[in-house]
Amino acid sequence: MSTPEGFDELIHPATRLSVVALLATTEWADFAFVRESLSLSDSALSKQLHTLEDAGYLEVLKEGGGRKRRTRVRLTDRGRSAFDGHVAALRAIVDGAGAGPGSRAAESGPVTQQHAEAGR
Repeated sequence: MSTPEGFDELIHPATRLSVVALLATTEWADFAFVRESLSLSDSALSKQLHTLEDAGYLEVLKEGGGRKRRTRVRLTDRGRSAFDGHVAALRAIVDGAGAGPGSRAAESGPVTQQHAEAGR
C-alpha cells in the first residue's frame, strides 16, 4: 500500500498531531492553554512547537517580559494546508481499509436490513 498524497510525517506523531489539531480550531492560542489542553510539560510542548516552527507550520509570538511574559502560537497558512492534507490522507487510508480484499467489510458481504436489525 502506498502512502496517500498529503500524508505528512512531521505532523503524524501523536503529540504534534494533537498540537496542530488544537491550533487548527483557533487563530491564536496561549502556550498555557495548549499545554493544559494536551497535558504536556513546558519542555515537551516547547520541543514540539520548535519543530513545527522550524518547518514553517506555526508562528510563535512572545509578548512582554519577566513574569508577565506571554507566549502565543498560531498555525501559518503552510501549517493549515499541511494539516488539511494530512487529515485527508488519513481519511483515505481509513476509507481504503474498509474496501480492500480481505477486509471484514469485503468478507462479510453487503449489509442487509435483516443483518442490521439482528445487530440491534
